[in-house]
Amino acid sequence: MLIHPDKSCLLIVDIQEKLVPAVSQSDELVSNTRWLTEIALKAEVPVLTSEQYPQGLGHTISELAEIVPEDGLMEKTFFSCMSEPACNEKINSIRPNQVIVTGMEAHVCVMQTAIQLKQQAREVYVVADCVSSRNPEDKALALERMRQCGIYVVSKEMVAFEWLQKSDTELFRDVSKNYLR
Repeated sequence: MLIHPDKSCLLIVDIQEKLVPAVSQSDELVSNTRWLTEIALKAEVPVLTSEQYPQGLGHTISELAEIVPEDGLMEKTFFSCMSEPACNEKINSIRPNQVIVTGMEAHVCVMQTAIQLKQQAREVYVVADCVSSRNPEDKALALERMRQCGIYVVSKEMVAFEWLQKSDTELFRDVSKNYLR
């Protein structure tokens, strides 16, 4: 299945101030997620962002908070976005057939969200270079388990090129010039 910009949304799970320093390769996680988010916004793909108990864990890290749409922000206490009624409602309100998932931790909130999205009969794509956990082994196990559940594990460039679809557009020229090196 190819990812289509008009059928998908980007879901950023819990990339929060107090959590980011604890995860493996946090700089890469934030940089890659920002890269993909900027392209999503250019391609007019809806962007949603969850925050796990922000009173204790802080809000979305500033590098992402400054670009994500405020109306896509969702607070939760359940680990899975889909178990949190308000998050589930917001995601379902945009009715994406395809959900591209990034965030942390891969083996907890990302995995539980992805599995429940799959259970709702959606195509789910987890972006391997845009997820992390405190322990790299937990991330590896989570990616393996998600694959076993029928969730697609992809890279940020795979997603971007599928959103772009072809090369003879202004959008592709912009992305090529500013994001592809």
